[in-house]
Amino acid sequence: MCVCDDGNPLLRRELGEGGSVVRVRVLVVDDHRIFAESLAAALAAEPDVDVSAAGSGPAALRCLERAAAEGRRFDVLLVDADLGGNVPGERPAVPVQDRNADGLVDGISLVAGVRTAQPGVRTVVLAEKDDPRRAALALQAGASGWVAKDCSLSRLLTVIRGVLRDETHLPPALLTGVLRELTAARKHRTESERLVASLTPREREVLRCMVAGLGRKAVAERLFLSPHTVRTHMQNVLGKLGVHSTLAAVALARRAGVGPAELGPAAGRIDVEESSSA
Repeated sequence: MCVCDDGNPLLRRELGEGGSVVRVRVLVVDDHRIFAESLAAALAAEPDVDVSAAGSGPAALRCLERAAAEGRRFDVLLVDADLGGNVPGERPAVPVQDRNADGLVDGISLVAGVRTAQPGVRTVVLAEKDDPRRAALALQAGASGWVAKDCSLSRLLTVIRGVLRDETHLPPALLTGVLRELTAARKHRTESERLVASLTPREREVLRCMVAGLGRKAVAERLFLSPHTVRTHMQNVLGKLGVHSTLAAVALARRAGVGPAELGPAAGRIDVEESSSA
């Protein structure tokens, strides 16, 4: 039996001799172990599905990265909307570079990170309840589907195979609410883009570092500035964007399409070498 880097079993079905079934590789990401393992077992019973499970966002990112390096890239991620117990939208998305961190990555932030790191992987969000706002956030982050956790296995398989054909799947009852949320978000994005455009090039650099989750000291080291100068730039950014906190500035930046600064090994964080036995 193969093992994911977070210790969860990889439930893999090998082809029999002469078999020619096209395999679909699925990664279930849920911090409720019983649910994740039950769903993985049900999916593994399908003749064309290989499935593994990860119990957190960072574990999922490591699993994705390792699979890609070994030439067995995943096709679909099934992500718990409530992963980590945080409500998406209340804090900035965790950048994909934090795959080695021990902290939490919420479900929609994970969707955004996967879209950046491995755009060929389709993501489907599993939710305990219908929520048009969060479903719209998931689609904006790059999700291809939003389905109820208690949906039938046949329905889930239909969604999995559908997103691989570039289809988008939403419960019919959510469509009107999601379209309303997306329309409102587009209006907010236009205003956010106008505000970001008022920043100087240096202030935009600082903002991208803020989106990447860097603190003042790390930004100073990255941009070869003094912490005092960085503080001044950050204050100017908040003032021009009309917000009062870093979290609000990051949320506005993301609405405007501002991505995180690319983080190298020396950009204010420590790279952790993964154990070869993991």
